[in-house]
Amino acid sequence: MLQKSNKLQGTKPFRLVKFFTFSSLVIMFTATIIISALNAHWVRNILLEKSEEYASLLVENLNHQIFSRFMLPVLVKHGEIKLRKKDQFLLMDKVIRSTLHSFNVEMVTLYDEHNIISYSYDQDKIGQKNAGGVHYEKAMKKEATSRLAQQGSFLELLFWFPQKTKIITFAPLKAEKQIIPALADQVLGVVEIVRDVSADYKKVFRLQVLVIGSCFIVMGILFFVLLFVVRHGEKIIERRAEERLKLEEKLSQAEHLSAIGEMTAGVSHEIRNPLGIIKSSAQLLKKKMVRLDAKSSIPDIIVEESARLDKIITDFLDVARPKSPDLRPCRVEDIIEKNIAYLTSQIEDNNFNIIKEISDDLPEVLADSTMLYQAFLNILINAFQSLKNNGCIIIRINYDSNNIVINFIDNGKGIPDKILKKIWTPFFTTKDTGTGLGLGIVKNMIEAHNGTISITNMKPAGANVEIILPV
Repeated sequence: MLQKSNKLQGTKPFRLVKFFTFSSLVIMFTATIIISALNAHWVRNILLEKSEEYASLLVENLNHQIFSRFMLPVLVKHGEIKLRKKDQFLLMDKVIRSTLHSFNVEMVTLYDEHNIISYSYDQDKIGQKNAGGVHYEKAMKKEATSRLAQQGSFLELLFWFPQKTKIITFAPLKAEKQIIPALADQVLGVVEIVRDVSADYKKVFRLQVLVIGSCFIVMGILFFVLLFVVRHGEKIIERRAEERLKLEEKLSQAEHLSAIGEMTAGVSHEIRNPLGIIKSSAQLLKKKMVRLDAKSSIPDIIVEESARLDKIITDFLDVARPKSPDLRPCRVEDIIEKNIAYLTSQIEDNNFNIIKEISDDLPEVLADSTMLYQAFLNILINAFQSLKNNGCIIIRINYDSNNIVINFIDNGKGIPDKILKKIWTPFFTTKDTGTGLGLGIVKNMIEAHNGTISITNMKPAGANVEIILPV
């Protein structure tokens, strides 16, 4: 519960960062969509304004051509303008078409002063009355107007990608002041010009898609970068939380062992003195008992138990007050050989098979050979206790990245997962005898050399003790 609570406290500040990150991304994506919509609206207005300017120049040119090439010659020749007459209509049609033939104009319609269509590309419209609407009325008041007309399906219009886009412009037709000053700026009629700007609009739309797509790509890259940063930050937070937990555990363990050490140091002297007397007396008693009762084992038991009690006191002191290593150059493989030599009788009695896999290029390591000897000895004895007769232990020593890596691999029964989590806890043991301090002492010895030790289960059976010592 404490570990879970600490993890929650460690990650809670970062959850605010995650929330801020993702909410910021949502806001940025939303802003991108809004800006895209506004961009489409602005582009549409700009296209309309440019088309109005273009149409104004077009109308001005058309007005000049109609007045100079049609109205004046007809008035001079016939005295009146009647487009119902075929020759006048054909002349008007020729003037308009020759003027607008290269300007992508789809429809031209002329309205007279009474809002009656007097000319149109579509001859069926000629003669229609009141077809100009409000735009005609504004043009008669000398006000040119333009509007955008789009055709397409609902989705095409919704996403601003119509099939056809047209600009419809209404403008007044005026008498030219330079030619007839008396009729200067007088509105003689209204011209309606319909231009197809679909190609221009599609180019603008493609540009918009490119801009919006680029924005989304940049946003996507930013999202994944932030996501990577957030996940990396989470891992850092979790790693720091785990490190803090380990430090707290070490601190708690150190406080616990310090209390035990103080107690043990206080009583060890008082215990060892009488214990030494008991052991010496037992040894003298054993010599006398040889003459009285050679079969008696009581003195041996006293000596053995005295030695075991003395070892327990020594273990307590080693855990509570670990010694600083006397660092000197030594070879790990030589220490292992001494361990095996010491355990030879036990190995032969149980028919254990010791396989040594030692690299040839091992450098010397700066270490306390006595401490390493004791650490390796404890590991091997623990391994022997898990083996059956004819069991096997592989001792593998390698050199990797300025580290000596030692593996003790056995084919015993392994360590249950529940126990594996507690094996470093002081005084934890599954044996009927022992203090549960052996592995704790080994770990202290290895860490005193700035090394690490870990124990994992092997498949299908057995365990692997890995020690890493810096060179």
